[in-house]
Amino acid sequence: MTSIQYLEEQIKQLTPTERQEFRDWFLEWDADDWDRQIEQDAQAGKLDSFAAEALAEYKAGKATEM
Repeated sequence: MTSIQYLEEQIKQLTPTERQEFRDWFLEWDADDWDRQIEQDAQAGKLDSFAAEALAEYKAGKATEM
């Protein structure tokens, strides 16, 4: 049994209240994990080319309001 299969079986045994608590925890954890990854990528310069491209398009008048 893989770790995922084990977790699936454990989650299936949770009560509706426990599932909601798990869901809330997981969504917060996942969002925090995403934020950490973006921060690491930004510090490592992995997003620099995207920023440069966006600024160049803005300066060239190619930006549109959202």
